Amino acid sequence: MSSIDLPPDVLDAIAAPPEDREPIVRQELAVSLYREGYLSFGKARELAGLSKAKFHQLLGEREVERHYTEADLALDVEYARE
Repeated sequence: MSSIDLPPDVLDAIAAPPEDREPIVRQELAVSLYREGYLSFGKARELAGLSKAKFHQLLGEREVERHYTEADLALDVEYARE
């Protein structure tokens, strides 16, 4: 496992209770990396530590467009027909 070291003064500057700071950073990083196309939905969700439904909700709140192509739709339709 890899980790990112944040300077303590930066982490302390996050206006949230100490126990909420790491989850906030993880979620913000996950949303940003997903939005920019660096992470898939599944990996971004994993980084955020959220369920599929909660990560969809978070993306909706942030008005982040989902990466869903016509090929994805075709696979979903094929799977649903099986």
